[in-house]
Amino acid sequence: MISLTEENYLKAIFHLISDNNTVTINELSKFLNVKMPSVNNMMKKFADKKWVIYESYKPLRITDSGKMQAALVVRKHRLTEMFLVEKMNFGWENVHEIAEQVEHIQSDLFFDKMDELLNYPKFDPHGEPIPDKDGNIIAQHLKKLSTCKVGSSFVFTAVTITDDDFLSFLNAKNLELGTAIEIIEIEKYDQSMKVQFGGKMVTLSKIVTEKILVKE
Repeated sequence: MISLTEENYLKAIFHLISDNNTVTINELSKFLNVKMPSVNNMMKKFADKKWVIYESYKPLRITDSGKMQAALVVRKHRLTEMFLVEKMNFGWENVHEIAEQVEHIQSDLFFDKMDELLNYPKFDPHGEPIPDKDGNIIAQHLKKLSTCKVGSSFVFTAVTITDDDFLSFLNAKNLELGTAIEIIEIEKYDQSMKVQFGGKMVTLSKIVTEKILVKE
């Protein structure tokens, strides 16, 4: 059985892993707010389980088994968020902390039933892909709204963070996933954007447009 602490490390690896399947001890230490000796000790345990390849003073190399285990923790989290929104009518801004607790339930049957009741969703309420039972994940080719050009139109597809205040801000603007956004103007001074959606014009700061992911 995987411990709660191990699952938290695995989830951190999922979020930090680079394109060449590596993560550094320092990155994990900062992400988890855990001292480096503790991270080192945990990664030695992960190496014993064949989840990482551990060598002193080198980045950790994450094995295929390690990537799958990390994805399965994220699967539980994202399925829970979707269940809370779709079946229990929570707002997308209220589900992250609850899912942080539920994700540590050690029952595949529990999450398989949740998946079935949701009719096997591919994405969570924040637009992030839900890994399947084998840890596979749908590749998305999204870009930040902040990188887009005037005159272009895009579909709001996901967010980069699930911070309550940020999601509540989007709620107040009636800006939700699936919304078509047209970029009308970009302010040269601060890169804020004037955008149009749902028949209205809104100005979004660069702080906001950096956190909105879109597709054409």
